[in-house]
Amino acid sequence: MTPLLTIRSTAARVGAWAWMAFAALNLMDIAVRGRDMASVVMAALLLLGCGLAYVMGLRPAVVADEGGLTVRNPLREARVPWPAAREIAGTHALTFRFAAEGGERTVKAWVLQTSPRAQAKAEARARRSNRDMPAEKLKGRTPTAYAAQQLNEIADRHRPKGKAATKTDTETGTLGWSRPAVAALAVPGALVVVAGILALVM
Repeated sequence: MTPLLTIRSTAARVGAWAWMAFAALNLMDIAVRGRDMASVVMAALLLLGCGLAYVMGLRPAVVADEGGLTVRNPLREARVPWPAAREIAGTHALTFRFAAEGGERTVKAWVLQTSPRAQAKAEARARRSNRDMPAEKLKGRTPTAYAAQQLNEIADRHRPKGKAATKTDTETGTLGWSRPAVAALAVPGALVVVAGILALVM
């Protein structure tokens, strides 16, 4: 499905791609000049760094499409159809409460988190620039709150109404481990352990 809104951390993505470029150049150098076990260990560590860059920088996102929300955290992923979404809140983090098998679940998004200090600063700035507005309208003026507002608007447009709503009341969301993300850490992590043991033995 075509995404209606995608929320990612630009800084994390830039940092992850910078690491990937650094690792690629070093791996090419190791391939050309590396001839000992230290080179193998270093290559394994670079690959582990690439796995970390992927799961922490490139993977995390919140994607809204016609069918619902996908919340990708470093190692876990939630898929929430619009009828299953109960609450989307944006305070210090984007938080999603949804119907799941066996009850309701809550998941916090890894991306777009706001510290309490940053939230207080944003509210103070808004107060200074809009002195005539009531304080309750200024509360939570942060990127996190704005993202939650956008997602709630999309959710309202896509939730079924009337009789269609009763038919979809049984829809549930899912939360589980991401196999590619776990593999991105487990495989190079195992290589680091094996290469380290071989380097000690040889």
